[in-house]
Amino acid sequence: MSNDQPRRPAAFRLDHVKVVDDPEAALRPSDRPVVIPEPEDLSAAIVAPKPKRPFRWANILAGALGILVSLAIGLAVDGLVRDLFQRADWLGWFALGVAGIAAVAVVAIAIREIAGLLRLRRINRIRDAAEDAARRDDRTAARAVVRDLSALYGERADTAHGRAALERHAAEIIDGRDLMALGEHEILRALDVTARTMVLAAAKRVTVVTAISPRALVDLLFVLVTALRLIRQLGQLYGGRPGTLGFLRLARTVIAHLAVTGGMAAGDSLVQQILGHGIAARLSARLGEGVINGILTARVGIAAIDVCRPLPFLAEPPPAMGDFIAELTKLNAGKMKPGAES
Repeated sequence: MSNDQPRRPAAFRLDHVKVVDDPEAALRPSDRPVVIPEPEDLSAAIVAPKPKRPFRWANILAGALGILVSLAIGLAVDGLVRDLFQRADWLGWFALGVAGIAAVAVVAIAIREIAGLLRLRRINRIRDAAEDAARRDDRTAARAVVRDLSALYGERADTAHGRAALERHAAEIIDGRDLMALGEHEILRALDVTARTMVLAAAKRVTVVTAISPRALVDLLFVLVTALRLIRQLGQLYGGRPGTLGFLRLARTVIAHLAVTGGMAAGDSLVQQILGHGIAARLSARLGEGVINGILTARVGIAAIDVCRPLPFLAEPPPAMGDFIAELTKLNAGKMKPGAES
């Protein structure tokens, strides 16, 4: 039978708390209250191994063809420069200078593309670390995530106030998940508002244009161009700044995310959302098609936010399709006035 007496209630300030990992510290006298963190759940730290990427002959074929095309271009340029030198020295030197400028441009483009890919990889690494730290509520890992998040936006003036507030209050947060939630609130909240505005503006633009467009092909091209442009804008907003290769990789990731989360049309759930707002009853068939296209554009935008955002949604509410559907319904319901349709 234990002889320990129950501890009496006491009031104290959080900045006077002493956090230690030694369980025996609570038995020793101290001038400050002692807090011992709970042991981490080891089962949560067990992560399933990532599947190995399959060996693909298509990648080898693409690499080999790329090398052959590069050699062919090099030989063609070399032959052209030699022929021009035989005709006139000044033509040869001019062609050689142009070839040098082209080579410098190729190197600059390659550096830009590599930098864009590295930025996207950096964002993915921060998000993976944040998800792992939130699952385990690891304070040490959360501190590293918050530090990387601040460094990611260290050169952006629009995040300076949030980064300063995060630095002031980070030492006061004990739980790792709460610490990342603070970083999310201080740094990413303003970016989330801008991202929602971008998605809504793109969805409204698609809704209006496709509602008045006479050709289905024009509708398809406009929706595709708008969706790709929206993906690039969201990538730049959240710090990715992808180049051409980075943008293609980002677009592929967004499409994969859409497939995993239920596809663009989302089957029954999307139909239920549309019917729940009474679009079919209030809008004409053409305006209804515009609303559907706008909803699909918003769906792409939500998936792009999930992919481009360096942190998962922990404390801030994620964008909801219902908000965009309500706005698009208001937009098109306003067009349904007497004399609006012929």
